[in-house]
Amino acid sequence: MDLIIKHGTIITPSDTFIADIGIKDGKIVIIGDDVESEGAEIVDATGKYILPGALDVHTHLEMPFGGTVSADGYFSGTRAAACGGVTTVFDYVLQRKGQGIIEAVEARRKLCEGEACVDYAFHCAITDMTPEIHEEIAASVAYGVASFKVFMVYKKEGLMVDDAVFAQLLERSKETGALINVHAENPDLIDFRAAKFLKEGKTSAWYHYLSRPEFVEAEADKRAIHWAKSFNAPLYIVHLANKEGMEEVTRAKAEGYEIYAETCPQYLNFTSDVYKREDGRNFVCSPPIKGQESQDALWDALKRGDIDTIATDHCPFQSTEKDWGKDDFTKIPNGCMGIENLYPYMLSEANKGRITFNKVVEVCSSNPAKIFGCSPEKGSLTIGSDADIVIYDPNKNVTISKDNMHSDVDYTIWEGVELHGYPVMTYSRGRLVYKDGEFLGQVGWGKFVKRRGRKGFVG
Repeated sequence: MDLIIKHGTIITPSDTFIADIGIKDGKIVIIGDDVESEGAEIVDATGKYILPGALDVHTHLEMPFGGTVSADGYFSGTRAAACGGVTTVFDYVLQRKGQGIIEAVEARRKLCEGEACVDYAFHCAITDMTPEIHEEIAASVAYGVASFKVFMVYKKEGLMVDDAVFAQLLERSKETGALINVHAENPDLIDFRAAKFLKEGKTSAWYHYLSRPEFVEAEADKRAIHWAKSFNAPLYIVHLANKEGMEEVTRAKAEGYEIYAETCPQYLNFTSDVYKREDGRNFVCSPPIKGQESQDALWDALKRGDIDTIATDHCPFQSTEKDWGKDDFTKIPNGCMGIENLYPYMLSEANKGRITFNKVVEVCSSNPAKIFGCSPEKGSLTIGSDADIVIYDPNKNVTISKDNMHSDVDYTIWEGVELHGYPVMTYSRGRLVYKDGEFLGQVGWGKFVKRRGRKGFVG
């Protein structure tokens, strides 16, 4: 063996126990008591927790949007991921007009291959549905990209699809084993309300929230779920942020439909009051952060199992770019940071007793890997799985600041948030990439994760 992590408390979605983990050639090869191997490096994890690395299944790295490009590229974004215990990053590829799915993905892979510090996978957002794209979905599943996003918003930006395309993709997903992801908001209501506020001289970040409040997202959630139920197709709702939409997910699950809900740390920690702050434009994202009632509903759903995954929608822009909208909220580039804060924040909440550590591992690691076709290689502390491992010190307290984060963004919305417990070591396929606040990884270390389609489909 190359490495043995000894005496740590292993946490899985269902169990908590003390054991040693032996690693060879980047894989977990043994879990047991008193594991020994001559020449192996020994790491004593007494008093610490051993977790599978998190999967952040919703990021937008180096993404062109709003007249600029998101601030974290594949190096800085995956560096920040490693330092927060995220060992696999899923990025969204935007298919543009006239472009094939695999063509779009391979262009992004070229950017990743020399830059990524942890492993990576892709979803593809479909924006130009043609007969050729309809056929290529099967080939994409076989290629290893088995999930496709539809935007119900961003009409002016050329990203939105209509209901017919959405329905066509739901039907096609059943034939190919693909999974359809949806950004659900009502674009016409947003445009109507935004224009009204601007005409009235209401231009601050607060009106970003009021232009797309709870009911604007909830209506689209209900419509998306209605289509999925009508076609009896699985559906994954990204960054769900409102109470009414969450209730519709709960109802659909109770009726036996395969509906998955993802939410984000920013929705669990902040409320819409942040948009009243002087720096409120830094919190502008879509869907916006909602009110206390929605936040409470999300926590309740997380505890009862109706939220399946926590991801970040990491898409940060520099403060100078956010300032473009200081006099017009519609000009603020949409997106917040979070890739380094995902696991530490959720684990801190577990450390405070709000949820269990097992639940955090479930929604940040094992569920994402299962839903998106890369389990048990990812998201699992089992023999044969990749040695993507986080060592967590429950007694280490950290106050988040832009100065101790590893992103290329010049601020953080998490400034001043106190975390109780913190990751102290991250291993990517058995390689130490982070220790005690310091990034130790290698540029280009990350590998493309080829995923399987649902229920055995391979294209």
